[in-house]
Amino acid sequence: DSDIYTLNTETSELTEIRAGEEVAYNGLYFLPDGGLLTSTDAGSEFKNLVRLDPSSDETTVYTGDINWDVESYDLSPDGSTVAFTVNEGGLGTIKLLDIETGEVMDGPQLPTGIASGVTFDDTGSRVGFTFVGATSPADAWSFDVDTLELTRWTEAEVGGLDTSAFIEPEMFDYPNADGMDIPAFVYRPDTEGPHPVIISIHGGPESQSRPYFASTYQYWVNELGAAVVVPNVRGSAGYGKTYVSLDNGLNRKKSVEDIGALLDWIETQDDLDSDRVLVYGGSYGGYMVLASMVDYNDRIAGGIDIVGISDFATFLENTNGYRRDLRRAEYGDERDPEIAAFFEEISPLNNASAITKPLFIIQGANDPRVPASEAEQILEAVRSNGGEAWFLLAMDEGHGFRKKSNRDFQSEAQTLFIQDVLELDAAE
Repeated sequence: DSDIYTLNTETSELTEIRAGEEVAYNGLYFLPDGGLLTSTDAGSEFKNLVRLDPSSDETTVYTGDINWDVESYDLSPDGSTVAFTVNEGGLGTIKLLDIETGEVMDGPQLPTGIASGVTFDDTGSRVGFTFVGATSPADAWSFDVDTLELTRWTEAEVGGLDTSAFIEPEMFDYPNADGMDIPAFVYRPDTEGPHPVIISIHGGPESQSRPYFASTYQYWVNELGAAVVVPNVRGSAGYGKTYVSLDNGLNRKKSVEDIGALLDWIETQDDLDSDRVLVYGGSYGGYMVLASMVDYNDRIAGGIDIVGISDFATFLENTNGYRRDLRRAEYGDERDPEIAAFFEEISPLNNASAITKPLFIIQGANDPRVPASEAEQILEAVRSNGGEAWFLLAMDEGHGFRKKSNRDFQSEAQTLFIQDVLELDAAE
């Protein structure tokens, strides 16, 4: 929920637009006819570009036929054209809107990646934007509005590596037990398989895995010879308001079931080795790692849990107070007896005896979101059951490692663990 206002710069008077509504808005422009251009998810699964009449309740929806979220947008200096980006299944594409006719046109053709931050120049003839590709870090680009001709202005530093060896991911869907198609990306090594597999699960859970440049994925694929599969399980953002809510409260394990369905899909791929699968994730993704190792222990070779939740009840008790009510809206309120019983049932901590494969736990000692106690208690439980658990605790880090020395150490330690669990050698 967000509110929008106009400000009289002479009197400082604020006037709320559409007071009393409980919908989300993002940004606001004045149109030449006095209307207001904004984006909102009101009455839709997705965020649309709309025109609001400030003197009435009239709304004109420009992008209702695009079943994806509108993200960044900019209005041309003459108010005739809008350049905007769309999150199309994780890709960030560019489109143009003619305000007078309402016609939406495709923008320039881009490589696999994400465009953002579109901005017109002073003449309205060019649009600048940031583009990050799956095989290149973020750069400054622009295009001509009339011809759609692209210009790339910068080439980000990649440490002298040969970018032609980088792997572009394939976007695909896989079926789950409830008859849904779960979106995902796969990075396949350019060598003969079958390849070991690393499943990388995003955090949030109201987040989305997108084909940003990921040096870690490129390293795993090119240097370790592992395929990387990146799913957007139920509860992920980017696929509509219903999809992002499908793991709320008592549906928490639905997202974990989607990892089981992904394991089924891996078994159907001739170039992937279903006997050598490792799960990897941070924060909520760390919970997904632990839960997957509980539910699918016999199908997973090992897991890397980074600042992950091991028990929702203890997490809500110990996380910083400013986050507690926010997280209750997603996970459920532990003060409700039904929710409390459900937390007991699905807790990786309470089911740690099921984890018999190697586990690597990585944690910052000063984490205000997922406190270090979440890592320490699952570590103790797994080891007390005779399980193999590696542990890396950084005394000068919080929710994830930020210092280069710590990140380098984490990367080396992860590599050793992956090589050990997936039976790789340094040359592979």
